Amino acid sequence: MRARVESDARGRRQVHDACFEPCSIEKGMRIIGGKWTGSILWHLKDGPVRFNDLARMVGGASKKMITERLRQLEMQNLVRREVMDTAPVSVQYEITEFGRSALGFLDELRKWSEGLPQDIHADG
Repeated sequence: MRARVESDARGRRQVHDACFEPCSIEKGMRIIGGKWTGSILWHLKDGPVRFNDLARMVGGASKKMITERLRQLEMQNLVRREVMDTAPVSVQYEITEFGRSALGFLDELRKWSEGLPQDIHADG
């Protein structure tokens, strides 16, 4: 990501080393940036969690939305799903080692968000 804009002798601006779609930041945001995705990964950091407990932990998200995100995360190898042999059958989710690699910057994002001024709101 070394894109830069330079002007030639006539003052015409030209881009060098442009970031082609998707650039590294965009690629990462497409994976982690979905609504509730970071929160789900964060709540799985301490060990396996049953689906209903995870739904309680991720307040504000519907079970349908959590299911969608978990399926995406599982397809991307960020989360592992395990069906437990219980009555009734229950499912638990666990973060993978690859998923754990996102926890460092999610923690930095958490710290940054906690330090935001009171007048800045996430919804606009």
